[in-house]
Order: sequence, then C-alpha cells, then structure tokens
Amino acid sequence: MITKNLILKIFSAANILRWNDHIRPSDFFEIDKQSHKMIIAFIVAKFEEEDSKTIDWMKLIEGGIFEFFQRIMLTDLKPEIFHELMLRKEKELNSWVLDNLKEDLTSLKGDFYAKYNEYFLNPEYAKLEKRILNAAHCLSTKWEFEIIYAWNSMLYGIEKTRTEIDETIAKFDDLLGIQKLIINKKYYGFLDLCGQLRFQQRWAQSFRIPKTTVLGHMFMVAVFAYLLSDDLNACSKRKYNNFYCSLFHDMPEILTKDIIKPVKSSIAGLEKIIKQYEKKQVDEKILPLIPQNWQKEMQYFIEDEFLDKIIEKGVVKKVKNCSDFNDDKYSPVDGTLVEVCDKLCAYIEVSVAAEYGIKSATLIESKSKVYDTFSSFQKNELNFKPLFDYFK
Repeated sequence: MITKNLILKIFSAANILRWNDHIRPSDFFEIDKQSHKMIIAFIVAKFEEEDSKTIDWMKLIEGGIFEFFQRIMLTDLKPEIFHELMLRKEKELNSWVLDNLKEDLTSLKGDFYAKYNEYFLNPEYAKLEKRILNAAHCLSTKWEFEIIYAWNSMLYGIEKTRTEIDETIAKFDDLLGIQKLIINKKYYGFLDLCGQLRFQQRWAQSFRIPKTTVLGHMFMVAVFAYLLSDDLNACSKRKYNNFYCSLFHDMPEILTKDIIKPVKSSIAGLEKIIKQYEKKQVDEKILPLIPQNWQKEMQYFIEDEFLDKIIEKGVVKKVKNCSDFNDDKYSPVDGTLVEVCDKLCAYIEVSVAAEYGIKSATLIESKSKVYDTFSSFQKNELNFKPLFDYFK
C-alpha cells in the first residue's frame, strides 16, 4: 500500500518551481515537467519500436517514476550543480536517495525498492529506456525554455543556456523518435498540445494552494494507478494500459477545457453530448497529429476511460472485472481504478489546500462528496479507504 508520506512526496512536486531564477510569463512546476517528459518518452519509445528496437515498457514507466522520486529528493539543487555532482558523486547521491525512500518503497508491492536500487546502481540496467527518458527530459526542458527565452533574452548567460540545451538534444539524434519530433511539425504539434495542459488550472473557480494543473494531475493519477496495479497482481499489459490511460485521460481538455461536474450533471443528457463533442474534437484535431497505426491505441486510452475493458479478437469489450482477463492477450485496462485514482488526487488537492487554511464552501463540499462516493471503493483485495482516510 502507498504510504501517506510517499503520497505527500509525490504531491510536493506541485510546489517545486522550475526556472525560478528567470522571468516567467507563467510559473513552471516540476510535476508538469515530469508529466510532459513521460508523454514525450511514450512518443519516442513508440518510434523506436518502429525502428525495430525492443522497448521494455515496464522499465520505461518505472524508470520515469524512479527519476521523478529522485528529482523530488534532490529538488534544491540547480540543474548544472545537480549534473556536476552526479558526475562526481553519482553512487553516493543515489544511495542517499535510496536510504531516504526505503521505508516508503518497501511498503509497495512488485519489488519496487529492489528495482529502484537496480535502476540507479546498475549502469547496465534498462540502458535504452534510460536513454529515451533522458532524451525526453531534454526535449521537455527545451519546450519550457522556448517559452521563457523571449522574456530573458537580455539576461547574461541565456545564449549559453540555449546552446547547452541544443547540444544536449543533438546527442540523441540517433533516436528515430527525436528525429521525427524535431523534423515533423505534426508530431511536435502533439507534444506541444499536451504541454499546453500545464496552463490549465484545475478547480479554476476555487482558489487553492498549490494551483495544480491538468498536466500535472494526469501524471499523479498515472503514478497512483501504476503503483496500485501491483496490488491487483496485474499483468504487464494491464499495468501499461493503466498507466497510459491515466496519463492521457484528460487529454480532450486540451480542446474543451475543464467542464466542471455540476455543469455536466445539471441537465439530463448533457454529459453524453459533451462526451460526443470531445470524441469529435479528438478524432479531428488530436489523433491526426500521431501516426495512424497509433491512433486506435490512443482512442482506447481516451474513450470510456473510466470503464473496465478488454480487447478480444480486435473488438473492445466492457467487462465487470479485469482480473478475470488478467492476461496480456486481452490488453485489459482498469478504468474504474483510473477513476478512483483520479478522485483520490482531487481529494488530496482539496485536503492539502485546507492545510494551507483555504476552506471555501465549494472545496469543503467537494471533499465530502468525493469521500462519500469513492472512499469505500474496493477492487478485489485493493481497498481505497485507508488512502482516503490519510486526509480525512
């Protein structure tokens, strides 16, 4: 089970500012960067598969989570200092991070602590997946930099920063995914649209601290869904689907923005109309930005995202319990798990805001409704009530 301490560590990334020694048109937070990085890593890895490379998707996803935890623990270090220290004291720094996360990670199923240890202390482990994640990290950094550059063009050293970023990305030009993203504006457009979700605040009608974004929220849901998939003894494809369904579940909001639940449920049939509109927008404006042979999978992630479903003989089928189809050949996805993780994140967002003293009637009412509706959810042996009760 995920500890409260680990949940708070994950959520702390919504407070970690990036580029905070530069002029920014909008604040940039670490949780958004990590989300964008994992979306880019997905794109790069997909292209590498097309280039006849074998991707271990579990190592790619877990590596992204491992690196996220590492960044949280070492957040006070400026990037150039971080990289210098890693060159000189990588083993010692990684050991320190491992020691400080040991209690939280050993509470997780799936040998998570052992794999975390292997990832950072064995240079031969997941070499291709590490390279893809590194490339995605650099490209997401470049995306942020291009936004702030115009505001900081007069600052000393800014051109040096630009050159260093470009030179670092050039080191990955052997990866087909990086070539495609840099050359093909259509594919980069998908990356760009996803990045824009960092500018859409959640709970837009209610003041909160921290002001979490749609992009960061999707990553938090994905991390929870992946970690809890081990509590369901999920097969590899099911874990993969649970992560990416979560990571992309709010992607239609790129085009529709967040339509709050009271509006959706205020008129009979309105929610269905909104869903139909979202599907039309996704089909016309998002899916054409990715290769055609990826589009069915992306639809599988996005459509009916909160329903348990499988693929049998090429047909998507809704099921009552994915554990009855816990085999890679069915490509199961626990949409109900994604939904409860989504609501758990919302519950944490409101709870943390309350700890800062923000207790508006809207937030208090929302917190109560979410708890009453979702805290009793149980999926096989996985019981969500202890997770909600951490913040009751």
